[in-house]
Amino acid sequence: SEIKQVGGSIVINSVAGKGSEFVIRLPFTVSVNRALMTRVGDELFAIPLNSIEGIVRISADNLKELYKQENPIYNYAGRDYPLEYLGRLLRDDNQVKLPEGNQSLPVVLVRGAQPAAVQVDTLLGSREIVVKALGPQFSAVVGVSGGTILGDGSVVIILDLPNMMRHVHSLEYQQHIALEHEEEAHLQNLLEDSVTSVLVVDDSVTVRKVTTRLLERHGMEVSTAKDGIDAMEILQEYRPDVMLLDIEMPRMDGFEVATQMRHDSKLKDVPIIMITSRTGDKHKERAMAIGVTDYMGKPFQEEKLLGSINKIVGKNQ
Repeated sequence: SEIKQVGGSIVINSVAGKGSEFVIRLPFTVSVNRALMTRVGDELFAIPLNSIEGIVRISADNLKELYKQENPIYNYAGRDYPLEYLGRLLRDDNQVKLPEGNQSLPVVLVRGAQPAAVQVDTLLGSREIVVKALGPQFSAVVGVSGGTILGDGSVVIILDLPNMMRHVHSLEYQQHIALEHEEEAHLQNLLEDSVTSVLVVDDSVTVRKVTTRLLERHGMEVSTAKDGIDAMEILQEYRPDVMLLDIEMPRMDGFEVATQMRHDSKLKDVPIIMITSRTGDKHKERAMAIGVTDYMGKPFQEEKLLGSINKIVGKNQ
């Protein structure tokens, strides 16, 4: 019955006097595993229990001292574990946030060829998960072994921490990071005197994060708003060089935001690039009639968006 639940089958071949053969077929794209649920910032991740050697809690004060080292090492039971923050390994926007005092934080000890102590923000216990393959599009992503869908419908990435640690300690990765730092420093020098400020307004957390990372990589200063009401509140105290505006949002949609801005003496000249999944001529004509500066469909092309922003602010990069 359990084999049937995951879409498999079983065939039994018995020969008198010789024995029985059981042929079990299980779908390759689905398997059941136990995993530790962890949180970094607002994101939830699953770590398979078979890759975990143990879990310890380290006080915030001790972690602060360890992170002061160039290559932090945590010693446990006579063994050295390189200490890493999961947010840094994932290279996301979350920074290590250590509370004051002796409050302890969870650290996962990872087994493998490159054992490590990986600090996370929160542990949410272990659970049995159905593992789904992510497909060929994500097969080259290092440190990701699959995904699972929780009871509330949310998708959670399953991390392969041993593989991730091998990659982080490889010479190729270190050279790549060093090159990135050089490029960032060069870009910072170029844009030091004239940083373009952009306000990204979209109700999708994913779109806001992806767009923010893209623009910050190109030296821009980015602020975000989760809907139209939030955007109008921000605009009372902040005037960006350019605003990227979605149409379909709760509370106040993009058309309403653009209309209010064009009737506000302080905001009427702020350039607006409307980026939306509504690519029909009717919506584009309505947007242009309101007075938006440019109109693009989702998903946007990076070069086209950057080109439009640079053209608006008078930069040719």
